[in-house]
Amino acid sequence: MENQEKTEKHWIEGIENVVYDLGGVVIDLDRSQAVEGLKALGIVEADRLLDQYEQKGPFLALETGRIKTGPFFDELRGIAVANGYPAPTDTQLAEAFNRFLVRLPKERLEMLRRMRMAGFRIFVLSNTNPVMYNSWIDDAFHAEGGTINDYFDGIVASFQEGTCKPDPTIFETVMRRYGLNPSRTLMLDDSAANCRAAASTGMHALQVGSTPETDMLAISDLLLSTRGAE
Repeated sequence: MENQEKTEKHWIEGIENVVYDLGGVVIDLDRSQAVEGLKALGIVEADRLLDQYEQKGPFLALETGRIKTGPFFDELRGIAVANGYPAPTDTQLAEAFNRFLVRLPKERLEMLRRMRMAGFRIFVLSNTNPVMYNSWIDDAFHAEGGTINDYFDGIVASFQEGTCKPDPTIFETVMRRYGLNPSRTLMLDDSAANCRAAASTGMHALQVGSTPETDMLAISDLLLSTRGAE
């Protein structure tokens, strides 16, 4: 046990780069709100299509960049009409979809700034889509007057890459694009499958939970302690 603890402490102290997932790590999620909102518009299949970690149907196509926002809304509209509902507008669909995202606490923005000030290089690797990324997410990162680009050294978003987690290639993309040494890089994700995929590429990975002991702030604090930062 003592040797195991020393090994774990050693790799944590060697971390130079931290890759954050957005939803479920930096941003709080509530899938049930989005499912409820979409069902009310006639997307009665929303519970099956809209997964917490890996989407299906038009949602997966949007998240992997295979379709653009316009065709995505058109496809959802067609589903609603086929189910006997009035055709929802783009705005109605976007608002319902964005209910998946609940809040970005200011203390997490502060933590991201502290991590960079302590000398860590920090990145985003997120399964996301242009509907959320260019509206709710963009607005949330303006809370302190900046933009999402002011908090990270680089961003890799699934809809811009043509693939999504847990495909190992997207983890390899973030490392290759930003010249990261996998043995000195930590992935923080709320999905066990994504953590396993990250580890398969040589990165370290920790699954972020929702408790104060396992959330983004706690793990980031642990990393800061290796730099003597408070």
